[in-house]
Amino acid sequence: MSETTQSVRPFPQFISAGEALTDLIRVGADQWLSKTGGSTWNVARAAASLGVSSAFAGAISQDWFGDELYAASQAADLDLRFLQRSARSPLLAVVYETTPPQYNFIGDNSADLSFDPAALPGGWQQTASWVHFGGISLTRSPLAERLIELAEDLHGRGVKISYDPNFRNVMDQRYDSVLKKMAQLADVIKVSDEDLAGLFRTDDTEAALATLRGFNPDATVLLTLGSQGAAIHAGDQYWQVAPPPITVVDTVGAGDAGIAGLIFSLIQETAAAAMSTPTSTSVPSSQPAAPDWLQHLRFSVACGSAACLNAGAKPPQLAQVRALLEKN
Repeated sequence: MSETTQSVRPFPQFISAGEALTDLIRVGADQWLSKTGGSTWNVARAAASLGVSSAFAGAISQDWFGDELYAASQAADLDLRFLQRSARSPLLAVVYETTPPQYNFIGDNSADLSFDPAALPGGWQQTASWVHFGGISLTRSPLAERLIELAEDLHGRGVKISYDPNFRNVMDQRYDSVLKKMAQLADVIKVSDEDLAGLFRTDDTEAALATLRGFNPDATVLLTLGSQGAAIHAGDQYWQVAPPPITVVDTVGAGDAGIAGLIFSLIQETAAAAMSTPTSTSVPSSQPAAPDWLQHLRFSVACGSAACLNAGAKPPQLAQVRALLEKN
């Protein structure tokens, strides 16, 4: 879509705010492979691939690395009005060992830190249904403070918030206050069992989950369990769904696809409910129906599984997801 067309398209329903980066992966003694990535950026692409109007809100560099991220965002049909470019160095994730993954981040004063929520197009908050936060963006000052302030503003406006901390080794004790604050603002929190162990520095993941849920008892928690699928905790209710039978090629991006799928499913349910609501003023309004969490969970698990069918963080396609749902 051209920039001219972008300028007249309606604002997106879903926005993912945070970091877009380049993974530099060591593939040989003196060889490196570059891949576009970033947890929050991957979530935006996955949601767009499923068919919801989406944007990534963040800043990227103006060099070759930034050009690749911009081109991939354009190819994913993300709303480019939310993507800012800065004359700073790129944010890089250097993966120097892949089994098990060993990495470090290079990005002192890099482009992502220049993201300015005030420079986003005016009025976008009125049409946003969900905004997603997470990843290492919430560990990087001053970006983290700006994103938290943005989340607080959106929460106050009634916009739904999803949050995936996506644990990395930079999330030590200094991250504890951010974790609690973002959990308190979120309507949906996505974590894995590995996230819980890392975030709370414990092997007792059940206790860690209880602590996380205690931060915000009203939030729904999507707990991903690897080969065992995923579970949802909503109030005192609990559901778990196993993944469909597939041949796993690569698990990179599965968690990002899972939370994107959950939000997509929730947006679809809201849209369907709005279409079926009587317009006559003589009909009394009723309370909105509770979400069908089991069906949302099944869709989320199918999305995460679809992401495992291809190498790299390739977004799931809606046709793939529907085919997997029929198998499960």
